[in-house]
Amino acid sequence: MQNYGYFKVACATPALTIGDVHANTQEILHIISTCDQDVRLIVFPELSLCGYTCQDLLYENILMDSMEEAIFKICQENTSDAIIVIGCALRQYNHLYNCAVFIHQHSILGIIPKTYLPNYNEFYEKRWFSSADSCIDDDIYLHGQRIPFSSRILIHDETSGAIIGADICEDLWVPIPPSTYHTLHGANVIVNLSASNETIGKKEYRRNMILSHSTKCMCGYVYASAGIDESTSDLVFSGHAIIADNGYLVHESEIFHRNKLTYGEIDLEKLKNDRLRFSTYMELSEKKDYQFITCQTKPVTQKLELIRTIDPYPFVPKDEAVRKDRCMDILHMQATGLAQRLKKINCSQLIIGISGGLDSTLALIVAKIAFDMNGFDTKGILAVTMPGFGTSERTLHNAQALMEALHTTQKNIDIRKACELHYKDIEHDATSLDITFENVQARERTQILMDLANQHHGIVLGTGDLSELALGWCTYNGDHMSMYAVNASIPKTLIRYLLVTYAHYCRMQSDQKLADILDDICDTPVSPELLPPKENGEIAQITEDAIGSYTYHDFFLYHMLRNHFSPDKIYQLALLAFGETHKADIKSTLKTFYHRFFTQQFKRNCMPDGVKVGSVCLSPRGDWRMPSDASADLWLKEVDQL
Repeated sequence: MQNYGYFKVACATPALTIGDVHANTQEILHIISTCDQDVRLIVFPELSLCGYTCQDLLYENILMDSMEEAIFKICQENTSDAIIVIGCALRQYNHLYNCAVFIHQHSILGIIPKTYLPNYNEFYEKRWFSSADSCIDDDIYLHGQRIPFSSRILIHDETSGAIIGADICEDLWVPIPPSTYHTLHGANVIVNLSASNETIGKKEYRRNMILSHSTKCMCGYVYASAGIDESTSDLVFSGHAIIADNGYLVHESEIFHRNKLTYGEIDLEKLKNDRLRFSTYMELSEKKDYQFITCQTKPVTQKLELIRTIDPYPFVPKDEAVRKDRCMDILHMQATGLAQRLKKINCSQLIIGISGGLDSTLALIVAKIAFDMNGFDTKGILAVTMPGFGTSERTLHNAQALMEALHTTQKNIDIRKACELHYKDIEHDATSLDITFENVQARERTQILMDLANQHHGIVLGTGDLSELALGWCTYNGDHMSMYAVNASIPKTLIRYLLVTYAHYCRMQSDQKLADILDDICDTPVSPELLPPKENGEIAQITEDAIGSYTYHDFFLYHMLRNHFSPDKIYQLALLAFGETHKADIKSTLKTFYHRFFTQQFKRNCMPDGVKVGSVCLSPRGDWRMPSDASADLWLKEVDQL
């Protein structure tokens, strides 16, 4: 059973007794024994063997001797295959160090001393400890054993691919934390053994700092802080545990909790892919000597189960307030790109085909906002309806109502006679409702728009979206072509939310009429409307009946282009996101996705300029470069084996 690159970790919060090393050792062993078996890394807080708040008790030899004994007792009685990281104080050549001890099975892998020692406010660590920079030797002798002892140690689990480095509390709070260098030298997981006391507002500050740092370092960050039992004298501790993955909050404990373990997982595959893609990340100005210590944890055999939630709509923010803000930002990004294009070519005339569907509606709204930005009269927007053989009364009515509500210039051109003449010219049976029957209509519409652009000294605004470009669900040199494409990086699953958000904005502006039009457009099934309607006038040609759900396609698209996951991993994530009951639909749609994505690259190679608004874009001018004739066999074979 694969783990698909997920590395399961745990933050431990022991019920600690200050100064009682024996009791703390038993508590640590108990937590280790009760931890989930598929966890591969368990991180305990700073000085968890004795208690961070021991203060001058750290001068007592009995305490120091007992900690050295305790480390080996934990090694001997350890029942876990996980890499275990424990905080303790250790002596080396008449210096005392605040350390992170790495243990695997029955051995000490290495010991990392703390570099930055806080000596302000309630902290006075320099009273007891020396910095890692003062180490005389890169080894320490304990019980006759020579053990690696340095701030430049990385632990490499060869089974999972995790390369683990350590910060200790204050190390994270300085301008350039040691973990910055750890990650530049290959670490993809950073542990932080901390004893951060709680004050008002510190929880949020701590979380934001960890998320930001994990983003900059493209790493997983596992933060375990001292629990409530450390509270003494003037200080209160909360046991705040945070697991972050490249800026994503995987899991976070409540503060002042009694939970012994907080679980999460780091996606090592995604981290690797991101680092390969964003190559400036690995540009080192200063190389340091690092010691890599290897171990091998046992492979995961359980079925893939994740702490994190797999979002079925990765392009759409779940939080409503965030989603509304994001949607308005996107609309203004699209409009700004278009406004600048029009301004720089000294053009105030725009031609756009309006179908009454989602894409052209969004493009028309963007055009209206862009014209307002430039101070242009919206009558310069020539909005054209071109009813054909599949146009329904509902979409035609909505298209005309939309143009009227936005105060654009309107034009209606029925394309049926022109298409019938063309069928005759090329000797095509007009009763054969095949691809030729459909594409003649799409190209006729594009010809009309292009000629109107020449006639009015304007440009044609493209309406096609990211999902259609990915699948090639557009007619080559038909709706595939324009002079500027404002929806080129907007996925289908997001477009409906953009329109819903704009409808809400219209209501706030007391434009109920436009809001109602947008609501009905959002409720209309997605269709190219190239085949005749049903006898009752309803749309007969439903896009998702032909190619599968856009919800699935956008999910696949995101995880392929943004994360570069394999078909197998995408499939497993889809099962978690949508449920096992959808297994058959997910697999068949995944096969359609890969087949169409590979075979339709030739359309993307000559796509027009368009606004990039997110991290996933298919522009051949830097965002996605791929040969038109690449084989999809590797990907399709993997889908077949699912």
